[in-house]
Amino acid sequence: MALNYLLCHNKSMPFLDPRIRQRLDEKLEKLKALRPLSLAQVQKLRMQMEVEMTYNSNAIEGNSLTLRETYLVLQEGMTIKGKPLKDHLEAKDHKEALDFLYELASHDSQTVSEHLIRQLHQLVVRETDMDWAGRYRTGSVIIGGADHTPPDAIDVPRQMAELMRWLKQHDKKMHAVELAALLHHKVVHIHPFFDGNGRTARLVMNILLMRRGFPLAIILKNDRKKYYRVLQTADKGNAAAFVLLIAQAVERSLDLYLRTFETDGKGRLLTLAEASKGTTYSPKYLNLLARTGRIDAFKKGRVWRTTKEAIESYRAGRLRRRK
Repeated sequence: MALNYLLCHNKSMPFLDPRIRQRLDEKLEKLKALRPLSLAQVQKLRMQMEVEMTYNSNAIEGNSLTLRETYLVLQEGMTIKGKPLKDHLEAKDHKEALDFLYELASHDSQTVSEHLIRQLHQLVVRETDMDWAGRYRTGSVIIGGADHTPPDAIDVPRQMAELMRWLKQHDKKMHAVELAALLHHKVVHIHPFFDGNGRTARLVMNILLMRRGFPLAIILKNDRKKYYRVLQTADKGNAAAFVLLIAQAVERSLDLYLRTFETDGKGRLLTLAEASKGTTYSPKYLNLLARTGRIDAFKKGRVWRTTKEAIESYRAGRLRRRK
């Protein structure tokens, strides 16, 4: 497989900033400590996440349904006037794949395999590409706008088998977020199917995350250009930016769960302009810190939000490092 970032990466340094890793782990432990969670709230939040995931994952690939329309298709069974039938079918297929994903995640012993990846792909394109659902491609493909050309079809089975060996080798050695992100990239890099590779990769990634206790991680449509850009950077051997993007998606979901189930009322979310007041940091500088994961921040739509506590934690950390 023509991916050399593991070979050239300094093993003494993780792909993910240790501060972000620690923050993710602390939030995961905080979420675990809140369990058992209210069943009614869990079901409501799961429905919200399924709609968000379906909308964003499909929209990244060009589906025209809005978030509201996706909700109406999935929850009300409506047909949206003027929108293609294919877009409706993609939404319903993705919802079926997510239901299967949640069932898989409930079994801790579930391992990712070629068979499982093909099962997910079969569900994702079941109604829109029936002839190739769950089947590896038999011809060459070109990824529009990308420098990377996926391997010849004849090499796909061998590279997928190598990927499964790689996963088994690193499963217990890497942080869950790093492992899930790299698996995501490798599946897209091989591009084993004619269609549905991105949607399948994002689902497969979530199997690893949810198996370790993390909630469903969603790549936002608003981050589409960045998503493709950091995928291309990973294709060229530098996966750090892609791992960071996935970590931010994971943290967004953790924050959503914690804010739903915590009742202490602390940590009110502020826009960066609001949060900068009374500090020495400008909104522009806070934006840089949020984008690079150096402060605990939550992206809602296109707007980053953070808390006074997060800024104080960053300031205190800087002071400690200076001593």
